[in-house]
Amino acid sequence: MDFEKWIELGVKKKASDLHLCSGHYPRLRIDGELQVLEGYSRVDEKEIKMLSQTLLTEPKYLQLAEKGQLDFAFTQNKQRLRGHFFKQQYGISAAFRFIPESCPDFDVLNIPAIVQQLMRQENGLILMTGATGSGKSTTLNAVISAMNQRYARHIIILEDPVEYLHRDGLGLIQQRDLSLHTCSANAALSAALRQDPDIILLSELRDLESIRLALTAAETGHLVLATLHTRTAAQAIDRLIDVFPAEDKSCVRGQLASSLIAVLAQKLVLKEGGGRIPLFEVLVRTPAVSHLIREGKIHQLEDVMHRGSQWGMQTFTQHKEQLQQEGSLAKNA
Repeated sequence: MDFEKWIELGVKKKASDLHLCSGHYPRLRIDGELQVLEGYSRVDEKEIKMLSQTLLTEPKYLQLAEKGQLDFAFTQNKQRLRGHFFKQQYGISAAFRFIPESCPDFDVLNIPAIVQQLMRQENGLILMTGATGSGKSTTLNAVISAMNQRYARHIIILEDPVEYLHRDGLGLIQQRDLSLHTCSANAALSAALRQDPDIILLSELRDLESIRLALTAAETGHLVLATLHTRTAAQAIDRLIDVFPAEDKSCVRGQLASSLIAVLAQKLVLKEGGGRIPLFEVLVRTPAVSHLIREGKIHQLEDVMHRGSQWGMQTFTQHKEQLQQEGSLAKNA
């Protein structure tokens, strides 16, 4: 297996992912499209198994054997990667995500200007949402990196696995791998409240308890940043509320109405000259937004975003039109 060579090719071709599947040719995902690596033979299951034994510690390898899938992160020839091994019908497969050496700057990611203002908030909840592979983690880590360079704050990052390795700045950043440094995400989030944090970044709000803890942290003087897997800002609000039983929904709507700072939804589109660029939808809490959330009128948030440019809000359509006028998007974007 030419694993190191494939990683080198992925870096050279600016790929986002490398896929290895038993009985298939290796593939790179470039600008959102899977491309077969020409000139290489099909990957054998034994080769992937040997690779897993090479990359994983013994406890991790045993965990893969027991659970059938495993997330981890590692560095290969100075290239940071997030790996995922999993069992499937024809053997073991693997997916590897290429992680940039350092977080891209705001300007490179085209992050909306309102985010610069949101970074100054001392408490509340900021949600980053989007489909898998839409760049949520990159954007959130870019925000954390910028905060760390500008403000002397204690930042606790809870991830599974740890992706970006943050450098020293004015603040203090502590990164915890949820599969290595704690028994569960909820235990880590609960413990974080006793670790004197200013900012807590949770890689994903997975269930009712993590959402409840995040809301509590936001209400008790902490700035909480977290991701969700929804395609729009309004869907993110719905998702948070829907996981709670009917008797709790009114209370949760009230909590969100008062503690939510903003929701950023993100997707990637093709840019002029090659590569991809983030497209953002932005919902910022205003009295009108708080009222709609409290009353459960989530379907009206789209219209508020469309008319809320003075608050830094925008819809996907508005941002796309802006980028088209600037000539930033490919014609088929």
